[in-house]
Amino acid sequence: MMFKLCRIGRWQRQKCAGDRRVWWRRLGLVLLLLPLLAAAMPRVLAVALFEGKAMLEIDGRRQLLAVGQTAPEGVRLLAASSSEAVVEINGRRQALRLSSQVGGSYAAPARRQVQIARDGQGRFITSGSVNGSVMTFLVDTGANVVALSEHDARRAGVDYKRGLRVAVNTAAGTVPGYRVTLARVDVGGISLPNVTAVVLEGGGPGMPLLGMSFLGRVNMRQQGTLLILEQLH
Repeated sequence: MMFKLCRIGRWQRQKCAGDRRVWWRRLGLVLLLLPLLAAAMPRVLAVALFEGKAMLEIDGRRQLLAVGQTAPEGVRLLAASSSEAVVEINGRRQALRLSSQVGGSYAAPARRQVQIARDGQGRFITSGSVNGSVMTFLVDTGANVVALSEHDARRAGVDYKRGLRVAVNTAAGTVPGYRVTLARVDVGGISLPNVTAVVLEGGGPGMPLLGMSFLGRVNMRQQGTLLILEQLH
């Protein structure tokens, strides 16, 4: 911002006073607009990072973006890896990391790795796919196998009624289901074939559960608020 100096003379006093009033009015307008500009900037957090994709929490709503995609709030994903996402917000570039513990000395791991941030309810939620159909998984170490609803199974092209009919114990009681083998389950860059799963009748679970039939085949560890999955081979 530039300041204008006024030389005060008898004939200049009125002009300089007018210049100062204009300058103060402009400064007041800028100060008034600053909170509005800040409010217009969406709040963006990286909650899961993958190669070429990122799950971002934008003003409290989670969205999975691929590189080049733009969220309805105007946040564009420019680049993504398992350690960092680069976004463009209101014309400005910003690098996002899951945690300050993952710093500039980070080296790309030799094995495929996915880092998942804990959400406000203490859950680990991540994006992935079943047979190429995109899903949002709740990580559940208490589930023996991956669990899908009938709706999600149909979306993934799983002919679950040809599976073994079983009784499944859930928090709501015992419900009927079908034991199946999923051709492929992907979470970030980790891809596993032939994953055992159950498809539950009756509409549940509300969110696919990433159970131990997948988690037991990867290295899994917690680092602060992050859950880190790493492919074994």
